[in-house]
Amino acid sequence: PHIVYHAAAYKHVPLGEINPIPYIETNILGTVNLVKISIKYNVENFIYISTDKAVRPKNIMGASKRFSEIYLQSFYNYFANKNINVTFSFSIVRFGNVIGSNGSVIPLFLNQISQGGPVTVTHPEVTRYFMTIPDAIKLILQVIYFSNDYQKGSIFFLDMGKPYKIYEIVKKMIKLYGLTEKNKQNPLGDIEIKYIGLQPGEKLHEE
Repeated sequence: PHIVYHAAAYKHVPLGEINPIPYIETNILGTVNLVKISIKYNVENFIYISTDKAVRPKNIMGASKRFSEIYLQSFYNYFANKNINVTFSFSIVRFGNVIGSNGSVIPLFLNQISQGGPVTVTHPEVTRYFMTIPDAIKLILQVIYFSNDYQKGSIFFLDMGKPYKIYEIVKKMIKLYGLTEKNKQNPLGDIEIKYIGLQPGEKLHEE
């Protein structure tokens, strides 16, 4: 193959805190294996799909992805120090939350609203960055061309604008359903928003 898109990873943050070994095996050792075999068979472009959770990681999921980023970039430091001409390109793409993807919180909220609630939110102040599936795909496809203009082994990420409060998103979704929030000010409302607390390894704000 000319191009390898490496997207295989365990992503669920709280499960990784409980059972870290599979995350290390898949997210780190799986990446090492793919890198070695890609070099062996002269793959021209290797695109590694990372995460915003790799920024100052607080959990096993983010730490394992950051470890793999460092592993990939170490190749370029090694070859540069040896003055070896690099013929292949390894690039890293960091994502925020992709709306509608497997594991996305939006379908969960829609399901909870359709069942009459409550909608579960971890914390009233929690924020996240969001991007659409088309944005994510375009970013992945364009990285091959971007990597020719920048230092190989670079980390690419979409300018995702401002982060959104999850609470505000849920409020808008309830309103779009033609319903109202049930709270102390409106005890006869339709849907209650229930705060369940941050899960193990979760940050209040991603970066």
